[in-house]
Amino acid sequence: MAGGREIKTKIKSVQNTRKVTRALEMVSASKIRKAQDRMKVSRPYARVMKQVIGHLAQANTDYQHPYLVERQNPKRVGYVIVSSDRGLAGGLNNNLFRKLLVEFRRWQEQGVEVQVVTIGQKASVFFRRIKVDMVGSVTHLGDAPKLEQLIGVIKVMLDGYGTGNVDRVFLAYNSFVNTMVQRASFDQLLPLPKSESQVAPHDWDYLYEPDAETVLEQVLTRYVESLVYQAVLENVASEHAARMVAMKAASDNATKLIGTLNLVYNKARQAAITQEISEIVGGAAAV
Repeated sequence: MAGGREIKTKIKSVQNTRKVTRALEMVSASKIRKAQDRMKVSRPYARVMKQVIGHLAQANTDYQHPYLVERQNPKRVGYVIVSSDRGLAGGLNNNLFRKLLVEFRRWQEQGVEVQVVTIGQKASVFFRRIKVDMVGSVTHLGDAPKLEQLIGVIKVMLDGYGTGNVDRVFLAYNSFVNTMVQRASFDQLLPLPKSESQVAPHDWDYLYEPDAETVLEQVLTRYVESLVYQAVLENVASEHAARMVAMKAASDNATKLIGTLNLVYNKARQAAITQEISEIVGGAAAV
């Protein structure tokens, strides 16, 4: 029965693993609703901010904020990369990272340097390992991230763009579509893209108080912060959804494996019993 004992040990090990995966599935299922609520509450603000900033980007004014000026022939681009702090979320982070590596390679082939700041432990570890120029990172934001935790890494990129050290800034994150679908997304933060609703240029402008420079500096900074914060909320909801689906699949596979191992154990046990009976009968016949 040595083989039977080994199989029983495997069955016990798989059962313990299934307990863990089921617990993680239930935890993510309980947290995903709150994560979705936070994400949905923030979406309208981010959407309206995009529209307003798109109009500002097309407005004619004597003052041109640096964030509104597109620079030709960029020498260095920056990426704000949002990931999860924890694993066991299927291919959520890896899918985003693979697409980013393709983007980085495309820029490098054009002779453009790439600089990144990371949000989340997984991105920090991954891009530090591949030796990308990482100038800032923040980790362990929790399930309810605060904007104050993100201001540092955002300011690093804003300062880099303002001083001319970075010519374009992009945002990379996982966009939440539904529980089964999370899409790797890339948005341009700087220079500010024009509003998609404006098909033709206009010749009107806003009235700024006290002056255009002061107002635009505040509004455009808040705009970038709101987009990054919304991306973090989207990524948290995507993380819980991906982990819930991945852990359910793992639990189902563990259940199938336990069934297979039980069948193997029963066959081994029957074979051992048959062998013992044969030995007894053979011994009795010999006597």
